[in-house]
Amino acid sequence: MAVGDVTFPKMWTVSGVKIGTSEAYVRYANRRDLVVFEFAEGSNVAGVFTQSAFAAAPVLLSKKHLAENTPRYLIINTGNANAATGEIGLQNAEKTCKRLADLGYVQTNQVLPFSTGVIGEQLPIERLLNGIQPALENLTEEGWEAAAYGIMTTDTTPKGASEQFELDGVTYHMTGISKGAGMIRPNMATMLSFVATDAPIAQELVDQLLQTTVTQSFNRITIDGDTSTNDSCIFIATGLAGGKGIDSIDDPRYQVILDVLSRVMLRLAQLIVRDGEGATKFITVTVEGGANTQECCDVAYSIAESPLIKTALFASDPNWGRIVMAIGKAGVDNLDSSKVQVWLGEVQICLDGGANPNYTEAAGAAVMSEKEILIRVDLGRGDAKDTVYTCDFSYDYVKINADYRS
Repeated sequence: MAVGDVTFPKMWTVSGVKIGTSEAYVRYANRRDLVVFEFAEGSNVAGVFTQSAFAAAPVLLSKKHLAENTPRYLIINTGNANAATGEIGLQNAEKTCKRLADLGYVQTNQVLPFSTGVIGEQLPIERLLNGIQPALENLTEEGWEAAAYGIMTTDTTPKGASEQFELDGVTYHMTGISKGAGMIRPNMATMLSFVATDAPIAQELVDQLLQTTVTQSFNRITIDGDTSTNDSCIFIATGLAGGKGIDSIDDPRYQVILDVLSRVMLRLAQLIVRDGEGATKFITVTVEGGANTQECCDVAYSIAESPLIKTALFASDPNWGRIVMAIGKAGVDNLDSSKVQVWLGEVQICLDGGANPNYTEAAGAAVMSEKEILIRVDLGRGDAKDTVYTCDFSYDYVKINADYRS
């Protein structure tokens, strides 16, 4: 059960983007598991991908195609990750691109493939190929919600974010979807995310916008500390809503675009945490007073990924010794523990490296029983600050992952 408000929003259509879905029976029957995005010629596209040494075949091929040509199509299957599948996996990813390219009358390297699901199994390639034409036949600008459902694996809810905004009297839209609930500690983006706008943005800025917004969104979430083989995030700017092109960061419209995209990306990233496998609580870990951003992140992730802390959060147990343990093992050079402060919500539990004499177990337990919890740490070393988002570990996390291939 997802934590907090995960209501699927109104999804604004994006001029120049059409989406189709179909039932390809990749793994399960009677569910849409194949999604095709088509975008207008002249669209600018950027992508970021997993840093895993076991990057999946579709990731390798998407990176290659993105470097070679301007994409016109994305194709996403769920139920099978096509990862750790060797040369056959690459061939199947290439076959997928070629079939869609032939049907869409584009070059093969104008198609980017994406897969998500079980690792180490070969794609049922004929079923997947047969699902492409039906997906193309129902292409529509209104296909965002269907696509959000179509890319789900262990997700319990579809994930979307969308905004309408105005620049110099022209109305634009920013809309995106994501999927992911486990194997989440992205080292670039998230399991899968696709975001598009109809604003006219130069290719160089599309790349820059994606890199900037991913850093403070998808690269600041963790569920279990595991980075997937298939992580991919794509940002598309079609430019079809009109208006003067944005080709410089000095253009005041650039900051507006950056702000909108940042909100959309952060919402999509947080929705993944809220839908963490078996999650019952949404946790924000903010570390301030660091000498630099890196050590703030190191401490935040050490806390957010500690199984001892995550299980205590599930049990509403204010065992704050586990938090200082995680701070201590984060590897911060020459950390002076006597300057460290820790809060649960507004309750200070650790004062100058030791127990706050005014702290009570009842006050800590009251915070830990809430569905949304803030853990705040001040390292007392400088002015740097950063935030990571995570969830608790419940009994259901084990059940879901133990039964995943059943």
